[in-house]
Parts: sequence; C-alpha cells; structure tokens
Amino acid sequence: MSKSKLWRLGLVLEYLTLAWNVIGFPITMYSGSQTGSIALVGFSLDSVIEIGASIIVIWQLNDSNNKQRERLALRLIGIAFLLQAVYVLFQSVNVLFSQTIPQTSIFGIIWQALTFIVMLSLAAGKAYTGNKLDNITLKTEARVTLIDAYLAASVMTGLLLNSLLGWWWADPLAGFVIVFYGFKEGWHAWTEGTVL
Repeated sequence: MSKSKLWRLGLVLEYLTLAWNVIGFPITMYSGSQTGSIALVGFSLDSVIEIGASIIVIWQLNDSNNKQRERLALRLIGIAFLLQAVYVLFQSVNVLFSQTIPQTSIFGIIWQALTFIVMLSLAAGKAYTGNKLDNITLKTEARVTLIDAYLAASVMTGLLLNSLLGWWWADPLAGFVIVFYGFKEGWHAWTEGTVL
C-alpha cells in the first residue's frame, strides 16, 4: 500500500473513531443517568477524551512532516491518557466508597460490547497504519483507543456482574487496571513528545 493510501487510511480510522465516540457520548450518558450507573456516565465522559485524541491525530496527520506539531500532538495525547487515568481512578474510588448499585442496563451492556469490538478493531488498524507510516502519533493514539476498548470491557463486565450476581464492586475494581495502563501510556506519550 502506498504512503498516500496509508495516510488516507489513518485519517479514515480517526474519523470513524471520532464518529463512534460522538454518537456514543449521549447514548452512554443517557443510559447511565437513567439507571444510576456511575460507570456508564463515566464512560460517556471518557468518550470526550477519545474525541479530543482523535482530533489531535487528525490535526497532526494533516501536516505529518512537521516535527514540532508531532511533539505537541504526543504531549496532548499523553495529557489525554493521564486525564483518563485520573478520571477512572476517581470514579472507581467513588463507586467503592459510595457503594452505588446501578439498575440493570441491557442497552448499556450491549453498547459497551459493541464499543469493545469496534475500538479493538480501530486500535489494530491504527497500530498497523502507524507502523507502516512510522507515525508515532498514530501509534500512540492506537494505544488510547485500545485502552478505550479495555475500559468498555471493564464497564460491561461490571454491569454484567452486578446484573447477574449483584457484585456491584466488580466494575470499580476492574477500573484500577485501566488506571495503571492509563498512567503508564500517558507518561510514555509525554516523554516521547519531549525527546523528539
């Protein structure tokens, strides 16, 4: 595949990610507020971070030879990762201490399952395209999308365990895994952006 086709593929993948999250934000916000699910409301706010990361990569891909733009894009993605980690940490601790037990949200579970599949696919496509283009910004944002997939799986698992077994605490515990990877990848992206 030529470099121009790969570049276009990278843009298409980012626009698809952007569209999915723009659609998903109100869906998960509404579903979460209707059922009292802090995890679903939290995931809707996480979509805002993913929207921001996609916009940053689209901006960088439109001038991919500009090293200053690439450094700034990586630092911004690092900040997005760190914000995501802080947010998930806050939500997980809040749910554990408040012992908030959400109602069952079948639609929320289905949407999270779909989001998991879509984000895994998009992350794989971005990683492939970023490697072929040797574009560190696209490769880094692929990891943001992968964490988004893991977060969707975590929220879905928590909703399922609460719905089926009454294990309300499963979701915040799974969130701590996302926190670890969020801080790790955020620091990696930030340092990459400062050494380029």
